[in-house]
Amino acid sequence: MKKATAMEKSDVTDAGGEDTPSQLIDAKIKELGNWRGETLARIRALIRQADPEVIEEVKWRGVPVWSHGGIICTGETYKSVVKMTFAKGASLEDPARLFNSSLEGNTRRAIDIREDETIDEEALMALIRAAVALNTSKKAAARSVRGKAGAPAR
Repeated sequence: MKKATAMEKSDVTDAGGEDTPSQLIDAKIKELGNWRGETLARIRALIRQADPEVIEEVKWRGVPVWSHGGIICTGETYKSVVKMTFAKGASLEDPARLFNSSLEGNTRRAIDIREDETIDEEALMALIRAAVALNTSKKAAARSVRGKAGAPAR
Protein backbone atom coordinates (compact mmCIF):
# COMPACT_ATOMS: atom_id res chain seq x y z
CA MET A 1 0.00 0.00 0.00
CA LYS A 2 1.32 3.43 -0.99
CA LYS A 3 1.89 5.91 1.82
CA ALA A 4 0.01 9.19 1.22
CA THR A 5 2.00 12.40 1.07
CA ALA A 6 1.09 15.42 3.17
CA MET A 7 -0.64 17.07 0.21
CA GLU A 8 -2.59 13.92 -0.70
CA LYS A 9 -3.80 13.59 2.87
CA SER A 10 -5.02 17.17 2.91
CA ASP A 11 -6.87 16.86 -0.42
CA VAL A 12 -9.28 14.14 0.73
CA THR A 13 -12.53 14.85 2.58
CA ASP A 14 -12.14 13.82 6.20
CA ALA A 15 -13.98 10.87 7.76
CA GLY A 16 -16.69 13.11 9.18
CA GLY A 17 -17.59 14.41 5.71
CA GLU A 18 -16.17 17.86 6.44
CA ASP A 19 -14.15 19.74 3.86
CA THR A 20 -10.40 19.38 4.21
CA PRO A 21 -8.21 22.46 4.72
CA SER A 22 -7.16 22.29 1.05
CA GLN A 23 -10.81 22.29 -0.03
CA LEU A 24 -11.54 25.24 2.27
CA ILE A 25 -8.63 27.17 0.75
CA ASP A 26 -9.91 26.31 -2.75
CA ALA A 27 -13.32 27.67 -1.76
CA LYS A 28 -11.81 30.86 -0.32
CA ILE A 29 -9.86 31.51 -3.53
CA LYS A 30 -13.00 30.93 -5.61
CA GLU A 31 -15.10 33.11 -3.29
CA LEU A 32 -12.65 36.02 -3.57
CA GLY A 33 -12.81 35.72 -7.35
CA ASN A 34 -10.73 38.83 -8.03
CA TRP A 35 -7.07 39.83 -7.94
CA ARG A 36 -6.90 38.80 -4.29
CA GLY A 37 -8.03 35.27 -5.12
CA GLU A 38 -5.58 35.09 -8.02
CA THR A 39 -2.76 36.33 -5.77
CA LEU A 40 -3.61 33.88 -2.99
CA ALA A 41 -3.74 31.05 -5.54
CA ARG A 42 -0.33 32.06 -6.95
CA ILE A 43 1.21 32.28 -3.47
CA ARG A 44 -0.22 28.87 -2.63
CA ALA A 45 1.25 27.36 -5.82
CA LEU A 46 4.67 28.84 -5.01
CA ILE A 47 4.54 27.49 -1.45
CA ARG A 48 3.67 24.02 -2.76
CA GLN A 49 6.43 24.24 -5.35
CA ALA A 50 9.01 25.37 -2.79
CA ASP A 51 7.98 22.69 -0.29
CA PRO A 52 6.10 19.69 -1.72
CA GLU A 53 5.69 18.33 1.85
CA VAL A 54 3.86 21.44 3.10
CA ILE A 55 0.72 20.90 5.15
CA GLU A 56 -2.25 23.16 4.57
CA GLU A 57 -4.44 24.20 7.46
CA VAL A 58 -7.17 26.74 8.05
CA LYS A 59 -7.17 28.62 11.35
CA TRP A 60 -8.40 31.82 12.94
CA ARG A 61 -11.76 32.17 11.20
CA GLY A 62 -10.66 30.90 7.81
CA VAL A 63 -7.05 32.05 7.42
CA PRO A 64 -4.97 29.69 5.24
CA VAL A 65 -1.87 28.47 7.09
CA TRP A 66 1.04 26.54 5.62
CA SER A 67 3.17 24.42 7.95
CA HIS A 68 6.17 22.12 7.92
CA GLY A 69 7.71 21.46 11.30
CA GLY A 70 5.78 24.49 12.53
CA ILE A 71 3.99 27.37 10.85
CA ILE A 72 5.77 28.70 7.76
CA CYS A 73 3.32 31.47 6.90
CA THR A 74 -0.29 32.54 6.66
CA GLY A 75 -2.19 33.98 3.71
CA GLU A 76 -4.52 36.73 4.86
CA THR A 77 -6.71 38.71 2.48
CA TYR A 78 -7.72 42.30 3.09
CA LYS A 79 -9.42 44.89 0.93
CA SER A 80 -6.19 46.35 -0.47
CA VAL A 81 -3.56 43.64 0.18
CA VAL A 82 -2.88 39.96 0.34
CA LYS A 83 -0.60 39.52 3.33
CA MET A 84 1.85 36.67 3.79
CA THR A 85 2.89 36.62 7.43
CA PHE A 86 5.93 34.48 8.21
CA ALA A 87 5.71 33.16 11.76
CA LYS A 88 9.49 33.38 12.33
CA GLY A 89 10.25 35.97 9.67
CA ALA A 90 12.50 38.08 11.90
CA SER A 91 14.90 35.12 12.05
CA LEU A 92 15.11 34.74 8.27
CA GLU A 93 17.60 36.29 5.90
CA ASP A 94 15.78 38.42 3.32
CA PRO A 95 18.38 39.48 0.76
CA ALA A 96 15.70 40.39 -1.81
CA ARG A 97 13.98 42.61 0.79
CA LEU A 98 10.57 41.03 0.30
CA PHE A 99 9.42 41.81 3.83
CA ASN A 100 7.60 45.14 3.74
CA SER A 101 5.19 44.90 6.68
CA SER A 102 5.26 44.05 10.40
CA LEU A 103 8.93 45.01 10.47
CA GLU A 104 8.95 46.29 14.04
CA GLY A 105 8.31 42.99 15.81
CA ASN A 106 10.85 40.54 17.17
CA THR A 107 9.30 37.43 15.66
CA ARG A 108 7.01 37.85 12.65
CA ARG A 109 7.55 39.58 9.33
CA ALA A 110 5.06 40.03 6.52
CA ILE A 111 4.86 40.71 2.82
CA ASP A 112 1.95 42.89 1.68
CA ILE A 113 1.09 42.28 -1.97
CA ARG A 114 -1.09 44.88 -3.65
CA GLU A 115 -3.10 44.66 -6.84
CA ASP A 116 -0.91 44.66 -9.97
CA GLU A 117 2.30 44.08 -7.99
CA THR A 118 4.70 41.48 -9.34
CA ILE A 119 5.91 38.76 -6.99
CA ASP A 120 9.63 37.90 -7.11
CA GLU A 121 8.84 34.20 -7.28
CA GLU A 122 12.39 32.89 -6.94
CA ALA A 123 13.09 35.09 -3.91
CA LEU A 124 9.75 34.11 -2.33
CA MET A 125 10.42 30.41 -2.80
CA ALA A 126 13.89 30.87 -1.27
CA LEU A 127 12.28 32.56 1.73
CA ILE A 128 9.77 29.72 2.08
CA ARG A 129 12.57 27.13 1.93
CA ALA A 130 14.52 29.10 4.56
CA ALA A 131 11.45 29.13 6.83
CA VAL A 132 11.08 25.35 6.45
CA ALA A 133 14.79 24.86 7.14
CA LEU A 134 14.51 26.99 10.29
CA ASN A 135 11.46 25.06 11.50
CA THR A 136 12.95 21.66 10.85
CA SER A 137 16.41 22.50 12.21
CA LYS A 138 14.94 23.66 15.52
CA LYS A 139 12.79 20.52 15.78
CA ALA A 140 15.78 18.30 14.98
CA ALA A 141 17.95 20.12 17.52
CA ALA A 142 15.26 19.80 20.21
CA ARG A 143 14.90 16.06 19.55
CA SER A 144 18.68 15.65 19.70
CA VAL A 145 18.93 17.46 23.05
CA ARG A 146 16.04 15.44 24.53
CA GLY A 147 17.62 12.22 23.31
CA LYS A 148 20.98 13.08 24.89
CA ALA A 149 19.36 14.07 28.20
CA GLY A 150 18.13 10.52 28.74
CA ALA A 151 21.37 8.86 27.63
CA PRO A 152 23.64 7.30 30.27
CA ALA A 153 26.77 9.24 31.24
CA ARG A 154 30.06 7.86 29.96
